[in-house]
Amino acid sequence: MDTDLALVAGLAVGAIAIPAAISAWSEGRVPRAAAVAVLVAGGLVIWALTAKPGGYTLAEVPEAVIAVVARLLP
Repeated sequence: MDTDLALVAGLAVGAIAIPAAISAWSEGRVPRAAAVAVLVAGGLVIWALTAKPGGYTLAEVPEAVIAVVARLLP
């Protein structure tokens, strides 16, 4: 897995985890699945940031997302 894919996957999992945590909290449940998703997302993003030489700047994140989406779409 390359660093762009790990970064985008981490951001996607993190974006999905936020509504799951809010939903669980509003229903009075413990957000276990959301907590695991946040840990996975954080791990993927941190790995991507440390594995790429020089890391990512904020301006490079949208470019990485577009590059990954372009690779996945036919």
